[in-house]
Amino acid sequence: MRKRMLHTCVRVKDLDKSLDFYKDVLGMKEVRRLDYPEYKFTLVYLALPGDEVELELTYNYDQEEPYDLGNGYGHIAIGVENLSDTHDEFSQSGQDVTELTELSDGAASYFFIKDPDGYKIEIIQLKD
Repeated sequence: MRKRMLHTCVRVKDLDKSLDFYKDVLGMKEVRRLDYPEYKFTLVYLALPGDEVELELTYNYDQEEPYDLGNGYGHIAIGVENLSDTHDEFSQSGQDVTELTELSDGAASYFFIKDPDGYKIEIIQLKD
């Protein structure tokens, strides 16, 4: 049986602020939007250019308090060709980023950036 990853979902408090982050900072494009005013929520699907896997932002109209991220959420991961330049770009634009880290065995180099709701996105150096 054929299977493939379709999307990951995160709930966002401020849809416009989140769209600004995912589009302007991370370079994602809006793939589609589904509004359900009768149920008081909107779904916005985003993807990086050329990727099939999507990120679904779920916006519940009545959410006034920030979401409790809990301790079960891990992170979203995005690969980049030049980790150092990407880190510098995000840092200089005032984004909430961690220091560059390299695993002791050299398996990965990365840093984390947070979205407006506090979700972590791991930015990883792509291997050749």
